Amino acid sequence: MNKVLFAAALMLAGPATFAQKSEIFAPKGKAIKGYDVVSFFKDAKPVEGADSLTYHYKDADWLFSSRANLEAFKAAPDMYIPQYGGYCAYGTSEGHKAPTEAETWTIVDEKLYFNYNMKVKNNWSKTREEFIEKADIQWPLIKDKQ
Repeated sequence: MNKVLFAAALMLAGPATFAQKSEIFAPKGKAIKGYDVVSFFKDAKPVEGADSLTYHYKDADWLFSSRANLEAFKAAPDMYIPQYGGYCAYGTSEGHKAPTEAETWTIVDEKLYFNYNMKVKNNWSKTREEFIEKADIQWPLIKDKQ
């Protein structure tokens, strides 16, 4: 997806969808839509967390699929928290926050990344290192902004 199409998609979605103030992508207060972030590393797939296995951290509720994953996260949350708070890595490289889908996950150098959708992920993957460099510069500038 080229930059113009991506920008158009963002505008069509409307400001309420993309006005993300939180540092963590947490629709309805659930980080990463309630997916267990540890499972991406341990199970190599998205696994939904359970409400009964919740840990509140960085103003979001993190859900886990097992007590072991909950404990692993509590012991080293920064190891498991997705880059850019779980917002779209491509969007972050462009200087804005965008929501993500769990199936777009990627682990690069032991860091978890998400993208807006599979089309965006495919584009991001073509020159991922370049996008990560740009996003690393942009994230401190936008992480606390709407």
